[in-house]
Amino acid sequence: MVEQRIDGQPALAEDLGQFVLSNYGAFTSMVVEDGAVRGLDLHLARLEAEALELFGQAVPEAVLRTRMRQALAGRAGLFGLRVNLFSPQISLRQPSAVVTPRVLTTLSAAPSALDRPIRVQTQVYAREMAHLKHNATLGLTLARRRAQAAGFEDALFVGADGLISEGSVWNLGLIQGETVVWPQAPQLAGTSMALIRRGLEGQGMATVTRPVFLAELPEFDGAFFCNATTPACAIMAIDGCEYSEDLKILARLSEAWRSNPCQMI
Repeated sequence: MVEQRIDGQPALAEDLGQFVLSNYGAFTSMVVEDGAVRGLDLHLARLEAEALELFGQAVPEAVLRTRMRQALAGRAGLFGLRVNLFSPQISLRQPSAVVTPRVLTTLSAAPSALDRPIRVQTQVYAREMAHLKHNATLGLTLARRRAQAAGFEDALFVGADGLISEGSVWNLGLIQGETVVWPQAPQLAGTSMALIRRGLEGQGMATVTRPVFLAELPEFDGAFFCNATTPACAIMAIDGCEYSEDLKILARLSEAWRSNPCQMI
């Protein structure tokens, strides 16, 4: 099932056409559990920052919550919810409008978390405006396509200087003893990464954010990725650097993520 609404009303073909013809916009994606979301505050903060940077005006939080509740229509259960911000008033020919963006909600069945270790290929690439979760996905889709053609499941981005940043649609965590190391580089600050960090603080487990270079990868004990649908999944190899698939710390990472209470929309 997929249901789309624009500003709370069923999406019309004309309105969706305006959305499809331009990739100027941004979004956030989340898993809804009985009307609540882990890290809802992070998603709302992301939408506000995106709107201010791209459109000059934010959608009031109360309105965003209303649009999300309208998408759910009172239904309980597990769902995937994507909230897009866009405006037909901004185009390549007329880019300067300051406007409150329209809100497109897409409700679907909840995506399954990936629960098997993966192999990733490093590629020299950086997303444009990497701090935003924006609609321009050609580069990262092509990166995944190339990685899979080479026998890997996904792509990990590296700068021309060898500095590791992020995966195609996920953040990378590296394990060094009892410490989680997050690469410091231009990237999207993922909500699951933030929730894991919050939870690990409660466990007294150390986390460090620092520059990590490609040449350092053999020095780590393990690697994992996280995103909105998968709290923590092992990476068994980055290029030819092999890691253990049996990361006992993964259970702690998942528990750290779960320790964040769901917040009602």
